[in-house]
Amino acid sequence: MTDLIPAFLADGHIPVTQFNEIAAFLTENVTEFQRHGRVNNLMNPDLNRLQPYPFEKLAALKAGATPPAELSHIALSIGEPKHAAPHFVTETLLSHLQGISNYPTTKGSLALRQTIGRWLVNRFQLPASSIDAERHILPVNGTREALFAFAQTVVDRSSQPLVVMPNPFYQIYEGAAYLAGAEPYFLNTSAENGYLPDFDNVPVDVWQRCQLLYICTPGNPTGRVIDNKTLRKLILLAHEHDFIIASDECYSELYPDENSPPVGLLQVAAEMGIDDYKQCVAFHSLSKRSNLPGMRSGFVAGDGAVLKQFLLYRTYHGCAMTPYHQAASISAWEDEAHVLLNRDLYRAKFKAVLDILEGVMEVKQPDASFYLWSRTPIADTEFARRLFAEQNVTVLPGSYLSRQAHGINPGENHIRLALVAPLAECVEAATRIRTLIKSL
Repeated sequence: MTDLIPAFLADGHIPVTQFNEIAAFLTENVTEFQRHGRVNNLMNPDLNRLQPYPFEKLAALKAGATPPAELSHIALSIGEPKHAAPHFVTETLLSHLQGISNYPTTKGSLALRQTIGRWLVNRFQLPASSIDAERHILPVNGTREALFAFAQTVVDRSSQPLVVMPNPFYQIYEGAAYLAGAEPYFLNTSAENGYLPDFDNVPVDVWQRCQLLYICTPGNPTGRVIDNKTLRKLILLAHEHDFIIASDECYSELYPDENSPPVGLLQVAAEMGIDDYKQCVAFHSLSKRSNLPGMRSGFVAGDGAVLKQFLLYRTYHGCAMTPYHQAASISAWEDEAHVLLNRDLYRAKFKAVLDILEGVMEVKQPDASFYLWSRTPIADTEFARRLFAEQNVTVLPGSYLSRQAHGINPGENHIRLALVAPLAECVEAATRIRTLIKSL
């Protein structure tokens, strides 16, 4: 049978009469076929650099554990909003289902882009004349898809590029870097630097090789907001060293103080007089703001020259938001009442959970987002496994969200709690966490 393999690899033709025989042989001899053949070479080798997603690691960690049957399961691991979707958004979506008969455009409708432009101007106090719906805004199918695709557009793989990112981080940044042909460079966000990247101590040669800087503000998982002064510094660095800033701001509308919303990258650029938003691109989403994770609706805004190239990439990539999702997105971006209610619900959960956990855990109210980023009294993976096995509560170990860099893994001995469950469940989960800690 092995004498058939070279002929098969040479021209791909298989005699019909021998197909089943060859298929059975290959199934039983995969290793030998890989030695003789090209299975691995048919794949993008950079795929081998991707690590398992955090939730794959979490499933493996929990495997074999049997939590108490009398305790209902509470999941605080996944950042998936559980508040009700706004009814008027779903009504708009249903009333526009006839749009299924039309191909959507990659650029999205002018009405949607104009609505997003008005929201940006109002939310971040941008000069109205600085946002052109034709040049500065591109709807996307959620920020996850866009954050990944963006690196494929802007990275020049021929020049040993670096993609700089926080650590811990949203794992899409790392995967996007590898598959764009770049190396990730991690900026540890540890307790020692207030859980924010220490941009001041980045070597000059890193900035010189940097082509793309991912920032996440408010941060996932830390909930920290990068302040105005730091964003100004980053914009100046981007102009000096010719890299692009991709600011992931999908948690920007979940903050505790109505009088102090998180500052945005485009807002700071405009304050600096950079009203063409050169080398500045912001990513926003309806998933967290409006409890619409399944609708996959967001947008990218900023540097018009960069977005022109991103549109070209996405046109070939085949990414376009469906017409009925565009209509529903317009209704969501036009309304702030449901967002105010959303923040009220999170405030209540943070207060209740912190009242229970303060004193037994090193934890405090984040600047924004719906996460608590807390130290653990034992190794984060052991804590998470015991919490599941003994209290039937699932949380995410911090080490699964970070990489070993500059001598440490800054996520170790931390856990991320996503306060997405209903208030009563969050309170019950906090009580069980307190019980576990007291038993250690």
